[in-house]
Amino acid sequence: MSMDAVFKALADPVRRALLDSLHARNGQTLRELCEGHDMTRQAVTKHLALLQAANLVVTRKQGRDKLHFLNPLPIHDIADRWIGKYERTRLRALADLKKHLEGKRDEK
Repeated sequence: MSMDAVFKALADPVRRALLDSLHARNGQTLRELCEGHDMTRQAVTKHLALLQAANLVVTRKQGRDKLHFLNPLPIHDIADRWIGKYERTRLRALADLKKHLEGKRDEK
């Protein structure tokens, strides 16, 4: 698996939405994944093929159905490689501060 393939797969909002759908409920069929998107079955199939090529989605046959499962390992590898390198603790503190300040702004 190439990190370039993972970044390419994650670059598209539709593919991220498909991953979010699998995160919410793993083991969906193509029909189930198509339900939440205003696209043709062929378009969803193409997006899933890119996600599979990046090893972000794996499939398993169950009877006549092909079930799709999220594989979070490539995202974890990217997080370790890129986020770990930039000191997670400092980034988390900055993210918490941003949320806190945005919350105070919304209260006004």
